[in-house]
Amino acid sequence: MVGALPGVEVSERLALVIQFSLFEAGVLVLAAIYGLPEGAVAGTVAVLVATAGSLEMLRISKLVRRADPPEPYRRLVFGSSIEVVLGVLAFVALLTYLFVVDPRTPRPLVTELLGPEPPLAATYLTLLVLWDVCYRIGTGWWASVAALWRSARFRFSPEQTRILARADLETMGFGLLQLLLVPFLLDHTVLLVAVVGHVLAIATVTSLSLVVLYRRTEGTGAITNLSP
Repeated sequence: MVGALPGVEVSERLALVIQFSLFEAGVLVLAAIYGLPEGAVAGTVAVLVATAGSLEMLRISKLVRRADPPEPYRRLVFGSSIEVVLGVLAFVALLTYLFVVDPRTPRPLVTELLGPEPPLAATYLTLLVLWDVCYRIGTGWWASVAALWRSARFRFSPEQTRILARADLETMGFGLLQLLLVPFLLDHTVLLVAVVGHVLAIATVTSLSLVVLYRRTEGTGAITNLSP
């Protein structure tokens, strides 16, 4: 988001610091103004997940480029923008649940986090952070599916396999990190099942990708070091 601003050129590390600082400052300030302690805790976790997603996207893209995979896979990962579509679908599904399904329950999640009359500014920031999280979720979906297709379609050298396996593990790791959201969803079965199911799906697909990747690796040399 920072790098998309016209005329703004900052390092990746600084962009991540700015992203986290601005979002977290907004969460804490608005929580203090409107007296929303539960919203502050949940918002902080969501900001951490979103920022970690930005970091993982950078790390995964660097690893994929470093492995120098076939062009079809590169186009699939970097040129399709399918992750945006998946992110939009996840975000719309979330909004549908929050504002149509959940209000019919005794204790809606929005009420828990933002109070019975959600403040405008806090609601705006909440939706912005949730969009960021949903976009990262869409990216995780696409990265895992594309990785499985890549592993089944192409054969790689031991060095390429080492690097691509690291990228797959990064994808799985970010999926597992999203379990930090679970404590806030324990009383909301639909969202709980959706998040846990999503994490399990990412773990399953990336695990399959790793198995196929190793089995189809060229040569017989063992690959024991996954460090960059």
